[in-house]
Parts: sequence; C-alpha cells; structure tokens
Amino acid sequence: MSPAALPEHEPSTVEVNKSSTSERKLIFSHALTVWVGQLAVMSFGITDTVVAGRFSEHALATLSIGSAFYITVYVALMGLLQALLPVLSELRGSGKAHALGATFRQSIYLLLFASLLGVLALLSPHFIFERTQVPLTLRLEAQNYLMILAAALPPALFFRMFSTLNQSLGKPQLIMWVQIAALCVKIPLSLLLTLGVGSFEGFGLSGCAFATLIVNYLMMALAVVLLKTQSLYVPYRIWAPMEAIHWGEILALARLGVPNALSITVEVTSFTLMAFFIARLGTLASASHQIVANFAALMYMVPLSLSIATSARVSYWIGAGKRNLCTQAVKIGFQNVICMALINISLLALFRHQIAALYAPNPQVAELAGRMLGWLCLFHIGDSLQVLCFFILRCFKITLKPLLIYSVMLWGVGLYGGYVLAYQGPGSILPLLNPVAFWITASCALLISAFMLITLLVLADKSYKLKSLSI
Repeated sequence: MSPAALPEHEPSTVEVNKSSTSERKLIFSHALTVWVGQLAVMSFGITDTVVAGRFSEHALATLSIGSAFYITVYVALMGLLQALLPVLSELRGSGKAHALGATFRQSIYLLLFASLLGVLALLSPHFIFERTQVPLTLRLEAQNYLMILAAALPPALFFRMFSTLNQSLGKPQLIMWVQIAALCVKIPLSLLLTLGVGSFEGFGLSGCAFATLIVNYLMMALAVVLLKTQSLYVPYRIWAPMEAIHWGEILALARLGVPNALSITVEVTSFTLMAFFIARLGTLASASHQIVANFAALMYMVPLSLSIATSARVSYWIGAGKRNLCTQAVKIGFQNVICMALINISLLALFRHQIAALYAPNPQVAELAGRMLGWLCLFHIGDSLQVLCFFILRCFKITLKPLLIYSVMLWGVGLYGGYVLAYQGPGSILPLLNPVAFWITASCALLISAFMLITLLVLADKSYKLKSLSI
C-alpha cells in the first residue's frame, strides 16, 4: 500500500491537546494582527466622525448619509474580491505555489471590473437618495463627498486584494504596519483639510474625503513596492508575465464571489440603509445614529478579524486534506468569537454613556446615542456569530443559502421591520418615531440569522467528514 493510501493517523489525546493549543495560538496571533490593522482602518471613519462633529452637526449628519452609501458600495465589491481568501488558502494548503500566483494575477481583471462598477455607483447616488427621502439639505453635500471618494475607491480595492493575499499566506503583519502608517497620515490630513489652519479655512466635510483619497493612493503605491521587493512573494511568482483572461478561472471566482458579494451587500445595506430611513427624523437622530453605527463597526472588527484568521486555517486544512484539523479550527474559532463578544458587550454596557459623550459635545445627541448603544450589546452578539459562520461556510463553498437567509432576515425583519416599528406601528402599537426602532429589529434579525447559519455550518461539517471518509 502506498503512503498516500494509508489511513489517516488517529492522534492521541496528548497530540490533540498540543495541536489544539498550537492552532489556537496561530489563529489568535493572526487575528490580533488583522484586528490591529482593521482598527487602524476603522479609525479613518472614527477620525472623520469626530472631525465632522467638531465642524458642525450638519456635517456629521451629512457624513452619516455619504459614508453609509460609500461603505455599501465598497464592502459589496470587497466581498467579490474576498472570495480569493479561501481559494488562495486552499491552494497554499495543497502546495500549489505557482497556481496561487496565477490566480492572484487573474483576480486583477476582476478588480478592474469591480472598480468600474463602484465608481459608476458612487457617481450616481440620486436614485437611492430620492427613494429613501433623504432631506434635500443633506443631498448636495453628500453627493460632493461621494464624487471625491469615487476616485479613492480603486486603490482601496487593490489594497484589499493585497491584504487578502497576505491573509491567505498567514502573514498579515505587513498589512498591519501599512495600515498603522496610513492612519498616522490620515488624522492630521483630515484635521487640516476639514478644519483648516491659520488663513486656510479648510474644505469642510469634503476635506475628510480628500484626506481619504490621498491616503488610499499612498497605500496602493506601498503595496506595489512590497509585492516587488519582499522575498515572501517570490515562491508564488506574483510578478510573472500577465496572462490573458482565463474565463474558466474568472467564472470559478465569480461563482464564489458574486453570492458572497450579494450576501455582504444585503448585510451591509440592512445596516447602512438605516441611515437613510433615519434621516427623515432630523439631524439629531442622524447624528446620534452615526455615532452608534460607527461604534458598531468598530466592535465588528474583533469578530471579523477572528473570522478571517479562522477561515484561512479552515481552507488551508481543507486543501491539505486534514478533516480533523479542519473541524478543530472551526471549534477554536467559535470559542474565540464567543469569548471576545462577551468581553465587548460587558465593556459597552458599563461605559456606553461615556462613549456617546466622547463622540458628541451636544448633550441631546449623546443622550440618544447612549440609549441606542444599549441595544448594540444584543446586536453585537448576533453580529459576531453570523460573521464567523459566513466566513467558514464560504470555505465549504456554501454561499447561496446564506444569501437567502440574509435577504429574508436582515432586509425583511431588520430593515423593513424597523421601518414599520418607527413610522407605522405594528398592529395597535403606535410608531416609535425614534431611531431606536431600527436597532431593536436589526438586533433580533441578526440573532435569528446567526442560529440559522450555525445550523448550516453543522450540516456542512458533517457532509465534509462523510466525503473525506469516502475518499
């Protein structure tokens, strides 16, 4: 019998414990590095929120609308490119270094297409603004803000693809340092270009967008230099001559990436469209919501980082054909995410009013934001569980069922339910006419989605084990 045909070695209890400890350290180290980098990027938004809030309440409300639209477009297209993570990780696990490099080069064609779609969307926000009845006083400035960010989108997507490559290689450290350096440039640039200094009066909210534009191109340039000079990428021949479009590979990436992008679009729009519906309640409601939305996104970085690290290991073990280690990585991922979610919501429950006051000097804005931050505790539990399940399910090439779940629960229960609760009132209940309504329904929708995705994941893991045993 050849070595390849030998049955898989059944590890002892000591070996399992050692392997589990090693895997946990690896996942947590990877996640910590990703989290620090993501935190730096999220601080871009925090910086803009704080700077806009200091400039004027109107600028903060406008930022709520403009950033919600930009994030929707950016994250949807990022989801298309993020399909590379399980593909590249699996190729690495199976030892196909040159194939990994070729797949990365093919994804550049996908990047160009995604950038074109994104720029066109950012230049055409009128339809969404009209349908969601965004006040006219906010539309013009939000459109100017988005015009600048349209030019900033292509380099942002390229850097995201570069980041995905590094995550698949299990080496996110370079990304982290670039993101930290970018934040050090972004903060003074936003302050200078928005608020001005001396005789320079600044550009107002547009200054935040100009700062993002400059920083994104600097990050892209640095990514290109690193790809060219670092020995890490040599085995994968990233700089081999660019091949013609390989439609079979592009379609394979699209089959995984498009449902992934649509699922993320549903998830993100269920969150960002809240800003448009809340806008009709006035600038006080929009400004308060912007604070909570910004902090929710900041908290989301913790489970997102753990999910990225976990899915990279799950895909690696799938590529290596190690079913036991794959299942072990999934279990460790859940343990990490649940533990961190409990820590996060405990801190939020204790300090929510102080957090709101830190963001907003206006006591009315801070008071309303503090009430909504209470609901963010429940929201974060569901958010943490669903993002981990989503990333792991993608490793098993399961993307259509999560899309269906998100569409029904997040759009139906979360967004539409929030609209009914806020403006119409379900049954005999009077409409709340308060942005809290949207956070109540969104929290419930995320929790239900998380339980449904967990069920899918259990079934997928069982199916994977059965397939492995039959080989």
